[in-house]
Amino acid sequence: MSPLSRRRFLRGGLEALAAAAVSAKLRPARAAAASVSATDLIPGDRGAMTLLQGAGCNVIAVRGPEGSLLIDGGLAASSESLLAAAASATGNARVDTLINTHWHPSQTGSNERVGREGGLIISHEVTRLYLGRSALSACYPGSYGPLPKVAWPRKTTRDKGSLEFAGQHVDYVYLPAAHTDGDLYVHFPERNLLVAGGPVLGDRWPVIDIRNGAWVGGLVNAYDVLASVTKPDTRIVPANGGLLTGAEIARRRDIYHKLFTQLFVYLNKGFGPDDVVAARPLKAHESELGDPTRFLAGAYESLMYAYVPN
Repeated sequence: MSPLSRRRFLRGGLEALAAAAVSAKLRPARAAAASVSATDLIPGDRGAMTLLQGAGCNVIAVRGPEGSLLIDGGLAASSESLLAAAASATGNARVDTLINTHWHPSQTGSNERVGREGGLIISHEVTRLYLGRSALSACYPGSYGPLPKVAWPRKTTRDKGSLEFAGQHVDYVYLPAAHTDGDLYVHFPERNLLVAGGPVLGDRWPVIDIRNGAWVGGLVNAYDVLASVTKPDTRIVPANGGLLTGAEIARRRDIYHKLFTQLFVYLNKGFGPDDVVAARPLKAHESELGDPTRFLAGAYESLMYAYVPN
């Protein structure tokens, strides 16, 4: 099956699942106010680049001459606290540019505030499309969106893009069908730092949004890409959790490659998702990354959507 036909098949099956589901409106505002911590990432240059944690996802704030650059924006309920922490860390009163690594609520909760204040929002084209409608997901209960038009990204890419910000080059590049179908990673090559977005979690297994175009093959390909553009000592900012290194990304790539091969063995044996979970193919890594039940079930279901004809 070609990648294009496989993707059409996957999309059709997932849209049917979403249509059959009962949608309950997601209400991020019910979350408690965030307590946001700030960690300087550039020794000797306080506020130049800061890791902000506690607003729903890891956020990077970069000081700029006309305002800050943010990579992701946390949950809407945490946006006020996050933007205050970003202003305190960088000394910038406003956000000049916000890059969404994908469209989930934990990444796009500051879009409306930033958009209303005139900031430029950048994303993959798929992210912009999702934010304009209501969407179900394997990653949160109920539905999310649509956001007001002012919260939609004004600059999008279908492949990759770049910008110059505060004297440094910034690349943002598409990772197809990895965590969603609109994932970007953001690379600061001069800082030897990469923001990996949704496909990478610091201390637990990733989540594959099988309702929205992601599948285990896309996740494996994403780790191939990330391993190829980083060095062993590159600092990796995951969507949540502590910083990783390029060496750790390469090691996880090898884990997922081995799992991908094993999942096809299970598929040929006629296993179902419960059988895969019971087989515990990730047993050797459970002490490090926790219970893989949700990850294994989602990964295998995504493989079945891609390759099983019914």
